[in-house]
This record gives sequence, structure tokens and C-alpha cells, in this order.
Amino acid sequence: MSQAPKQKSPAQSNPLFELGKERLELIGKHADALMQGYLEGDVNELAFSQQALQKLLDSRVLFYPQEQSLRLRPIVNELIASLTQDERKRQINTDVGEHLDQIDTRVQSLQGARKKGDYAASEHHMQLLTERVNDMTGQFGDAIESLWHRLNTEFGFVSSLDDKILEIELAQRQLRRILDGFGIINFDDLIQLAGSDGALRKLLVSQLQARISEHSGSLLEVQKRLVLLMARFRQQQDRALLINRMSAFLRQHPNFQIGDYPNRSQVPAVINQAHGISPQAFIALDRAQDSYALAELARAVPREPEQNLQSETQTEGFVMAVQNLVATQQKQLAKDVEDFFIQVIESPQALSGVDYLAEQGLPWEPEMWLFQIVAEYQGLPEQNKHSFMLEKDSAQQSRFNQLHIIQDVTVGMRFFGDFQAAG
Repeated sequence: MSQAPKQKSPAQSNPLFELGKERLELIGKHADALMQGYLEGDVNELAFSQQALQKLLDSRVLFYPQEQSLRLRPIVNELIASLTQDERKRQINTDVGEHLDQIDTRVQSLQGARKKGDYAASEHHMQLLTERVNDMTGQFGDAIESLWHRLNTEFGFVSSLDDKILEIELAQRQLRRILDGFGIINFDDLIQLAGSDGALRKLLVSQLQARISEHSGSLLEVQKRLVLLMARFRQQQDRALLINRMSAFLRQHPNFQIGDYPNRSQVPAVINQAHGISPQAFIALDRAQDSYALAELARAVPREPEQNLQSETQTEGFVMAVQNLVATQQKQLAKDVEDFFIQVIESPQALSGVDYLAEQGLPWEPEMWLFQIVAEYQGLPEQNKHSFMLEKDSAQQSRFNQLHIIQDVTVGMRFFGDFQAAG
């Protein structure tokens, strides 16, 4: 019984499938010669037959630069460096602007396909959009991994201290470019671009923001390590510079001898860096023969002048006098307001507070006087407050607000008829 032929998947039916498979197999078939050319820089033409060499040239794996020998294409060279994590030749491209433009284009194509009802095209655009976002975050991850590799190795396989410092400065510039790439990503624009589509918001906002936050934390650790190593190498550079200059000085003065500085009376300032010793002494209270000297010393101890105490006493007295004066004026103001209410009780008509103040010639400010009348009225018991009738004459301060300024207060007695009208 014969078996039915195996059907190809949609990916295998794509014309690019066979072409890509053929060229990958071509690279794998000549992997030894290609890897040797990667390490040496030049590819040996004798390692290939004429037919294989022509296929590698047509497949854009090898090429002939101008007036140079056979070499690997830069993209193949970079592919091998990325696969082997060879930081000497590895280059990280973090062109965020190009990725964002591609994302915007893919989203517009996706939305256009959905409006037309072409679900196959929308799925295709969604797949390409996901790959583009993953490529952008993956390049950030590769760049950070490259920085870590540079920190954990010999800084680009350099041996001198100056070259190590230059490598750290190069890593700091690369870190700055990555941070600038983070700054280009505007999540407000991505939120507006995704709209109400849940899948797009998850891809362009939540997942992307989580990855960027993770990469930012890794960059912070890299930056701390760079600053620590830079400070350490700068310190080593200073010490090495001091030793080199001292060595050069000794070569110029072979008969130089270091002097015995501790036994010299005149020590140079650059050597004499010790601080002076402060002598300490304590009183021996158990020596009776020194009691007279101790008493003289106690008398010689300076005392605080008495003028300060007198000054403090005078200040306190002045403050108390001011407080007493204010309290006296407050009592007099309250007494004058009580006289005003007594006059209201005795008068058959209501009295104006401002007119009463002018008639009696009292020394109070009108504002203070009216405030005290209102306060006295509000402080009366409820049964006594109903016996008086208080009216405020106020005017609006400005037409732009509801602030009213009280200009006068009229106080009068309520009679039996008023209570009945109020009831």
C-alpha cells in the first residue's frame, strides 16, 4: 500500500525557503575554510573549487574588495562574531528610530488589513510586527551583553593601563548611546498608536515597557561597574606615573641618596606632614600642698559679666510691661462695649456703633470697635441674645468676588411685638 506524498507546510512552499536552505547548507559545507578566513582576515582561495568559489561569491558570502584578497562579507563576519560572542569584531546596532518607523508602518498595515477584513494579511502583519519589536529589544540585550563581556574580560584584549582606560571610556560612550535609544521610545505615542486593540497594547506597551525597564536596571549595574573600574584604574595610573617619574629622576641622578630625615633639624615641608601633639594635663586633687595654687586658678577663671543678667531682666520686664499694657487696653475696650450695650438698653431706638464711637470720643479704631461689638453679641447667652437686634451694614468689596466689608453695626432692643412677628 503506497503512502500519500507528504504535504509541504506554508513556510516550505515559500520560494525563499529553498534559497535560504541552499545557502545555509553552502556555508555549513565550507565552515572550516570560512572560519579560518574569519580568524586570519583573508580567505584562502585554494581551499575551494572553482565551482564552489563562484557559488560563495554569488551567494554574497565572499567578495573581492578593491585590490585586496578574498574576504568574508561584513554581514557574514558580523554573524560569526555574534554567534561566537567575539567582542573584538562584534558590532551592536541600536538604531531605535528605524525600528520605531518600521513598527509604525506595520501597525498601519495591520489596521488597514483588518478594516478590509483580510484576516490572513492581518496575521502576517502581526507576526512581522512582533518580530520587529523582539528584534529591537534583542539588540538592546545584545548591546548590554557586549558591555558585560567587555567588563569581565581584558577590556578588548589590551594590556597597558592607558588602553584599559580608553576601553572603559569607549564602553561609557556605548552605554550613553543605549540610554539615548531608550529616550527615543515614547510610550505615549505607542499607546496612541495601539489604540483600543488589546493585542497591540500588550505588545507595544506592557511587554516592551517591561523589557526596557529590565534593560535599564542592567545598564545601571554596568554603569556602577564602569565608574568603579575607572576610579581604580585612575588610582593605579597615578601610582604608576609617580613610580615612572621617580625612576626617571634616579636615572638622571645616579648618585642620589635619600637623607635621614628623622634626625634632621630642618625637615622639608613636603616630608613634614605630621600634626602637632596637643599636651593634656589633669588636676591632682589628692595633693594638699597644691590647694593654694588651685584656689588661685579658680579665682582666675573668667566669669560672665553681670550686665547680661541685668539686660535679660530688663528685657523680661519690658515684655511683661507690654503684655500688661495690652491686657489693660483689652479690658478697657470690653468695658466700653458693655457701656454701649447698656446705652442700647436705655435708648428707645437702635444705636449705630460708629456714631456712638464718634459721639463718645473713644480712642479705638472703628474696625476694632465693630469687631468687639459683634464678638460681645455672639458671646451672650441665647436667652439674652434674643433680646437684642443686630444689623450689619456691609458693602461688597469687588464685583469679582463675594467679599463684603462691614462698615457699621446697628444694635437695638427687641420688643414684644417683634417677638410675635418673628414667631
